[in-house]
Amino acid sequence: MNNRFNSLLIFSLLSLFPIRNALAHEGMWMPNTLAKLVIDDMHDAGLKLSAEEIYSINQSSLKDAIVLFGGGCTAEVISDEGLILTNHHCGYGQIQYHSSLENDYLKNGFWAMNRSEELVNPQLTATFVVRIEDVTNKMLGAAAGLEGAERSAALRAKAQELEGAAVEGSKYGAQVKPFFYGNAYYMIVTETFKDVRLVGAPPSSIGKFGGDTDNWEWPRHTGDFSLFRIYASAENEPVDYAEDNVPYKPKKSLEIDMSGIQPGEYTMVFGFPGRTYQYLTSYAVDYATNVQNPARIGMRRASLSVIDAAMEASDANRIKYAAKQSRISNGYKKWIGQNMGLERYRALEMKQSQEEEFNKRLMDSDNSDYEKLLDQMSVLYEENNKYQLARDYLIEFYYYGPELLRFSSRFTNLVDHYDSLETTGQLQAVIDGLMKGFESFYKNYEAEVDKGIFKIQSPIFLKNSPALIHSATMKSYAEKSGNDWNSFAEEVYEKSILDDREELEELLTKSAKKIAKTLSQDPFYLISKETLENFDANARAPYGAFKVQEDAFMKDYLRLTMELFPDKDYFPDANSTLRLTYGKMEGSEPQDGMAYRPYTTLEGIYYKYVPGDKEFDVPERLLDLYESKDYGQYATNGEMRVCILGSNHTTGGNSGSPALNAEGQLVGLNFDRTWESTMSDIMFNREICRNIMVDAKYVLFIIDKFAGAGHLVEEMNLVFPEPEAVIESSETSESKEMN
Repeated sequence: MNNRFNSLLIFSLLSLFPIRNALAHEGMWMPNTLAKLVIDDMHDAGLKLSAEEIYSINQSSLKDAIVLFGGGCTAEVISDEGLILTNHHCGYGQIQYHSSLENDYLKNGFWAMNRSEELVNPQLTATFVVRIEDVTNKMLGAAAGLEGAERSAALRAKAQELEGAAVEGSKYGAQVKPFFYGNAYYMIVTETFKDVRLVGAPPSSIGKFGGDTDNWEWPRHTGDFSLFRIYASAENEPVDYAEDNVPYKPKKSLEIDMSGIQPGEYTMVFGFPGRTYQYLTSYAVDYATNVQNPARIGMRRASLSVIDAAMEASDANRIKYAAKQSRISNGYKKWIGQNMGLERYRALEMKQSQEEEFNKRLMDSDNSDYEKLLDQMSVLYEENNKYQLARDYLIEFYYYGPELLRFSSRFTNLVDHYDSLETTGQLQAVIDGLMKGFESFYKNYEAEVDKGIFKIQSPIFLKNSPALIHSATMKSYAEKSGNDWNSFAEEVYEKSILDDREELEELLTKSAKKIAKTLSQDPFYLISKETLENFDANARAPYGAFKVQEDAFMKDYLRLTMELFPDKDYFPDANSTLRLTYGKMEGSEPQDGMAYRPYTTLEGIYYKYVPGDKEFDVPERLLDLYESKDYGQYATNGEMRVCILGSNHTTGGNSGSPALNAEGQLVGLNFDRTWESTMSDIMFNREICRNIMVDAKYVLFIIDKFAGAGHLVEEMNLVFPEPEAVIESSETSESKEMN
């Protein structure tokens, strides 16, 4: 092995197992354990708060201002009137829901100028963490001596018991979750509000400036934010929507720093990161980079080619497919960047090298009876790759492909039980329920677009996915057309009744027998039903057994790793629970000859601006503000900063998370990572991994100076620097420029 490669592997081992101080920026730390683990390092890095001020169950703390927004993003409370801030892309579905050709909020933005104009969002929730409780001993005690399905059942039963006891007689919810692959368990008690209203959103030309071209890229100039408000009962309790609900009075709202964060200063991101996989073995990394990601990329590239063209062709399609396109393209580009980073930094070789060292230490320890553990894991992956791949392709085709596949499954109960539904008098209620959902489905559905997706994805699916999930009906249509995918798609959509709302509604006025017979012969109903049934019959159980065995192996592997490498600090993988990560505002040098400055300014928007372009056009009002330098109180050192970089360890779910300074004040809004940083879900590299944030002062600038919604800024708590600090900051900036 040459010296350069050897040095790379030595560095990689350090990146695999975070060492205190040396790699202080890595880690997604549970806020309830900070005092035990990293609070001293956080103070050394610049933090001025105590662990109790960050997380407390006895007094208000920062955690009480952090919100799980919907099911997959983070938001934060920024006023004492329940105003919350999150990303534009997190609120995108709600903005689209309220948009129409007459009121195109996606294109033009939306601002409620008073409370009565704030828009209701069915099903949208805002969840706070009340407390996090260590229940490891109780959970492991309940499963002591058990294995396999029996152990899983005992853990589920104990979790349900603990959750029930925690929330009995209260307004709270609770969930017990495993950490470190089941070596630890914590119960998260939560409070969920159900009346969350849209307050403001910039036009997409600001909120999505740069579009797919700039997604996962730096430099970035995207004002990715939106505003919502939580409403509660007069007693400040969670309730369903009602006109007489009042703005929620939070336990804690964030102050907003108006001094402007400076390069090198402490930052931390507080939120709900979705999933990371820091402790994967080389076998799992091999599957992800060489099998899973290429499969998902191929399917999404195909569908995006159709959707992007349709959105370009008409405003109606642009509105219909805006949220869908965003969901599909986000993962597509992320996985490309993830593979790029993992391959460039030799993640697979690094994992293999670490496993060699693991085995060496294992044989010298008292745990040598686990000497075959990694070999067993290798065999496990090899034998189950086809089941993993079947699931990956099913998700891409069924959940992110042609929408009629998912839509058709709504009719399963009606088709399978029409006679009993009719006999018991429930038939009409079922039909009414189905028709009630038609409005939301067909509002954002276009048959020609869906047909195009089906046509382009079908040959990829049939060629590359395991045959054990293939629908006989789908294969029959393909063979009948001679694999002419144009005629294949035309025939399937021609024979389906599901793509025509009027025809379907007419059918539902017929007899129950006629309805069931027609739907049961519909090609989309059959393709959907057969694909799901084949997965259930041939892949679901083996895949489930694989995951159980994988978790059991990983539980032992991670426990042994912690024992064999005791001088390291370990943080649990992200699992959508509340986490804190810390670093600083800083750029990076991701490639030879390339350097990222730690912030961008409005000047960059001016030079990226392309009139009429779907990604780089901007409103005339924003250009006027730039040309007149009318930045008001929102400039930093005379510049209107837009986005900032930080060395905080983030992932999906951190979208919308607050970026906080050393005093816990809001300085930015997390929304992305640089392209090469997407590898951090599997392997964090402190030299290149950077998170991207909207500067908090740019958010306020857009709200106030651009949108004229200064009344919203007035209800926030802005913290201005002392005059001496302003002078010192200016002098420091000038000194840096001179140097």
